[in-house]
Amino acid sequence: MKATQRVQGHYKAQYENLRDYDEELLRSNPGSTVKIDVEPNCNPSSLTRQFRRIYVCLGAMRAGFKLIGRPILGVDGCFLKGPFPGQILTAVGVDGNNGIYPVAYAVVEAETTASWTWFLKCLGGDLDLESNNNFTFISDRQKGLIPALSKVYPSAEHRYCLRHIHENMKPKWSGDENKNLLWNCASASTIPEFEKSMKAVLDKDKALHDWLKQIPSKHWSRAFFTGRARCDILLNNICEVFNRQLIQGRDKPIITCLEYIREYLTRKIVVVHKKIAKCKGPLTPGATELLQTIKNEAAEYTVIWTGGSKYQVSTHFNDHQDQRVVSLDERTCSCRRWDLTCIPCRHAVACIWDMGLHGRGDGVPEKWVHPVYWLETWKEVEFYIHTFKHARSKNTCTT
Repeated sequence: MKATQRVQGHYKAQYENLRDYDEELLRSNPGSTVKIDVEPNCNPSSLTRQFRRIYVCLGAMRAGFKLIGRPILGVDGCFLKGPFPGQILTAVGVDGNNGIYPVAYAVVEAETTASWTWFLKCLGGDLDLESNNNFTFISDRQKGLIPALSKVYPSAEHRYCLRHIHENMKPKWSGDENKNLLWNCASASTIPEFEKSMKAVLDKDKALHDWLKQIPSKHWSRAFFTGRARCDILLNNICEVFNRQLIQGRDKPIITCLEYIREYLTRKIVVVHKKIAKCKGPLTPGATELLQTIKNEAAEYTVIWTGGSKYQVSTHFNDHQDQRVVSLDERTCSCRRWDLTCIPCRHAVACIWDMGLHGRGDGVPEKWVHPVYWLETWKEVEFYIHTFKHARSKNTCTT
């Protein structure tokens, strides 16, 4: 125990050094935000206060997130495993390669409406979020989070992680058949498709249908998502991936735990920077792979130009007809997948090719992809935070 304390620090004593850690972190990482909240003290003359919460948002990560251009954050919490109870709250974004991008983290007393409200307000101050903003959050519906979000950002889009919904569904409706019915409803990108999938649930099990109807569909089905986030994710994997990286730090004393998170972020910056150095092409590797799959599907479609920038696109596959309307000027398709992801869907790609074949354009789908997926954008984000980290390498935080 003594050896462990020498290496990792003393659990109780580190709370006494939190303000020093706060000052050192701000000194070595200019532009960062560190906020410490304490319990109300009944004795105003006392020189000590009892720790309650600490919030950290590193300046480089905050600025990089704003450069990404995808206004979506996954929020989640996980338990501390030391002798003092508590929770680590995290906010994680999605970069142009569809990888995780941690933005902020906090240690709080418990997952309550009060602690989530405090965390969301701190986050809003760093990201310039007004109370009436239409930002997008995705979560596992943690205790206290839903009322906190409704209070702090009543106009925000709040998606519920589909895996969490499935876990709640499994005790009564298990099996792959019920799981597939749920996924069909959630992955439907238009309201008619969603209603058709819900009708299939009703035909299979009315009780399951009624249970799903109790969860507002705008929170878990793509058919009701807006395209503002430029992301159609249904799972809160971004937070789960990040939380798994923190497992070995969650049983450490408070400062050692916070440093474990900061050091992980530093290592991640280096890993991503090395990966970018190997990349070629106009798009990020994740976007390139996704667009290639879309291209393979687009080859099966027939295109009819209806004038201007509008096209009718159709195909017959296994006795199933898929017919859509595409507007290239508006960058929309009636399937709504282009609207949701800002990457041309298979119908749009078929139109772009047809336009190129008839001399109305160059027929390159990559040029129609939103800049958030461009390799240059990804490089700009990671170069900024890598340069920031390198410039501060001599000022590494030590406490």
